[in-house]
Amino acid sequence: MSSASSLVQSKRHVLIRACALATLTVVPALTGLSHAQQWPGQKPITMVVGFPAGGSADMIARTIAEPLGKRLGTPVVIDNVSGAGGTIAGQKVVNAAPDGYTLFMASGSEVSIARLFNPAVKYNGETDFTAIGLVGDVPLVLVASPRSGLKTAQEALAKAKRDPGALSYASSGVGTVLHVAGELFNQKAGTRITHVPYRGASQMAIDVAGGSIELAYFMTPTALPHIETGKMVALGVTTPGRSRAAPQIPSLSETPALKGFDISLWNGLFGPAKMPPAITARLNKELNEVLREPAVWQKLQKAGVETQGGTPQALTQRIRDEVKRVQGIAPAAMKGSS
Repeated sequence: MSSASSLVQSKRHVLIRACALATLTVVPALTGLSHAQQWPGQKPITMVVGFPAGGSADMIARTIAEPLGKRLGTPVVIDNVSGAGGTIAGQKVVNAAPDGYTLFMASGSEVSIARLFNPAVKYNGETDFTAIGLVGDVPLVLVASPRSGLKTAQEALAKAKRDPGALSYASSGVGTVLHVAGELFNQKAGTRITHVPYRGASQMAIDVAGGSIELAYFMTPTALPHIETGKMVALGVTTPGRSRAAPQIPSLSETPALKGFDISLWNGLFGPAKMPPAITARLNKELNEVLREPAVWQKLQKAGVETQGGTPQALTQRIRDEVKRVQGIAPAAMKGSS
């Protein structure tokens, strides 16, 4: 074989090897892109909610799910997985395939707060979910049972001071933002109101109305119908200003001993970790568009949800900020839980 022929043959081998290496590099990327382009369409999307049907989290999810499904061209069905303050649902999503067919309508309770209270929670909200976008903020409201005789936050404070341990408050579970609100109340006012965790809002509402427990923290959308019918007495919302949905309810911070009281619940949409960026971007775009739809906006605003929207990056930063804030409250809250 001549030297010229050998040189041609050598160049041909180099070219073949280079093409093979390029194919190995490009094929996974093309496969991921193809998967994202085909999504959705194979099956309905499941939106997991960590609390029973009928509560605020369920209402928010159902308000979002139908128009989101219409925009995506496939049904979005709700899966209520209650228990452990929403963390059973969280773990279910963490374990799901990151293919865009399992989503999580969650709050700070399940995503960022729970693991600070409960060592059994093994997932980390900053790393084990794919943040899609913020839905909105919801003020909480402290309510009293009509049978308690309490009409104002000041009256509840006076009774708690006069008879430490005589009052109890309900929340939707240890490590939820409702639990944190109750402990923040105790810290600011120097009271010892006992925490009683529940699995969800429905049984809480029954027990407050019936007088089995004196106080409870609810998300505003859940509490307002019961307040309007007289089954609960509103003592105050947990944000510095009054809620646009219920301006007649004072803010707890209007009570001198609770000045500066400020905590609320945010809700956001997530998927499992490592969800394809193209799917995340599509979901973020459609979620923000859904939140701008007049019917959705009006329903959420009426229920006390201050709609936000935004980027996945902003939601991830929200989680980080909340973790830093709650770390200072968690130890005392754990001591005060029953």
